[in-house]
Amino acid sequence: MNTFIITFRESLEASLIIGIIYTILHRKQLSSHIKFLWFGLLAAVVSSVVFALLLEWINKSIENESIEKLTEGLLMVVTAGFVYYVIFWLSKHVSSKEAIESDTLKSTAKTMGVFWMVYFTVLREGFETVMFLFSGSKMDESNFYLNFFAGILLACGIGYLIFIQGKRLNLRKFFKVTSFLLVIFASGMVAYGIHEIEEFFVKGDHLSSIGIEDKNDIGRVWDILQPTKELPEGANPSFYNEVKGKYVHVLHDKGSVGGVLKGFTGYNSNPNWVEFIMWILSFGFGIYLWRKS
Repeated sequence: MNTFIITFRESLEASLIIGIIYTILHRKQLSSHIKFLWFGLLAAVVSSVVFALLLEWINKSIENESIEKLTEGLLMVVTAGFVYYVIFWLSKHVSSKEAIESDTLKSTAKTMGVFWMVYFTVLREGFETVMFLFSGSKMDESNFYLNFFAGILLACGIGYLIFIQGKRLNLRKFFKVTSFLLVIFASGMVAYGIHEIEEFFVKGDHLSSIGIEDKNDIGRVWDILQPTKELPEGANPSFYNEVKGKYVHVLHDKGSVGGVLKGFTGYNSNPNWVEFIMWILSFGFGIYLWRKS
């Protein structure tokens, strides 16, 4: 779900920008610059793919498991902040039709002006998508490619309807709904990131540095539905999944239902207090920005 929302929103922004630039060039009879538009789009997509591969290579090059957890945790928290920045500031100020039209006409004064304008505009969307997906995939990797391509295709389809078929669509509702969903997703990233940082202290044997001697001493808001090797007496088998030789309740964060909640909201079956408080604060902050925007 997160993958679909991210690729849909970012691809929709990119397709709208490309559509506006194309329309301006066509209307102003600047057809000689249109080829630079497509070259810029292609170059930005290739650069985004290279960035994604580089980020994945760096992550896999980290052989220390505790450092890997710390890196993933910090990246998730930073990316969550980036989500708020992109959605509630850049989307309002950078992607305005008037600004794009002005920049497009200025860029046509140079041979490669349109190329560089499109390249850096789409590259921004591509980098954002890579960062969001890299962090989000750590939370939920199920049906990743299906959601990825579905989001892109739907966004391109809407762009086609607007700029080729001339349809009038209420895009404000699209962005309003997806922004709200991303608020939930970003809050989940904060919570999950803090949980990964906890793993750094546990797996790296660093608990003593924060005044804790044993992992069982970590304060938790709740600790429920832990996996068991035997089905609890009187339990309904329908509410359990078998995972690696253990019975896992569907509401556990590794269960069928809990796993979905974990992937989208950062739900955890045994959250520590810092994780829980930061989820509340980040969600409240996101809702404030969402209502304000």
